[in-house]
Amino acid sequence: MSQMDTMVRYMPEVSSVPFVERRKRNENVGGQERRQFGNSYRDLSPAAKELAEAIDQYKLVHHRRYVTAEELLSVVQSLGYRRNDPTS
Repeated sequence: MSQMDTMVRYMPEVSSVPFVERRKRNENVGGQERRQFGNSYRDLSPAAKELAEAIDQYKLVHHRRYVTAEELLSVVQSLGYRRNDPTS
């Protein structure tokens, strides 16, 4: 007897419940998507607010809840920030 047969035998009510795919649900259902800086824009400096909005926009466009360091760097660079060359 397979492990699945054993599970169905001991939990028959589980096999009668249809599977609901929640990962592909309509994104507008269930409330607003959470933002990292959503409630704290008002306390930010103009430059910090611009960065926070750019990060949130990136996450929206790319369907990301969190960004990696590389993604954050690309957002910062897209705003025009560049590292000063310490040798010059």
